[in-house]
Amino acid sequence: MCNFLSDAQRAELAAQGLLAQATADFDPFPLVKLYTPDAGATWLLGAIDPQDPDSAYGLCDLGLGFPELGWVSLAELAEVRGLMNLPIAQDVHFRATQRLSRYAKEARMAGRIQA
Repeated sequence: MCNFLSDAQRAELAAQGLLAQATADFDPFPLVKLYTPDAGATWLLGAIDPQDPDSAYGLCDLGLGFPELGWVSLAELAEVRGLMNLPIAQDVHFRATQRLSRYAKEARMAGRIQA
C-alpha cells in the first residue's frame, strides 16, 4: 500500500478517473506531484482508474530525459527507492497551474518535468 497519497487524494483521483471514462478529450489538471528525494524521478498524477485502483494516469519522468504521459502502478511506486533508499515523497506545496498535456509538452521540450 502506498502511503504517499491520502484517502481524500485517492478519492479525488478516482473521481477524475470516472470523468475520464465519460470524456473523450479528458485532460485534467494534475492533483498530486510525487518525486524521489534522492533521485531524479517525478510524477504528476491526474486520475486513478476506477476499475483498477492501483493504476494512476499522469506525466511520468524517470529522470532519463524522456517524460511521457501514461499509466503507472501505485504499488510499484511504493517500492521505488533512490540512491539513499528513501521512498517516494509528495510535494505538498504543488498546485497545478495548467493541464497535464501542457505540462507534458513543456517537459518534453525541457527533457524533464518542470513543475
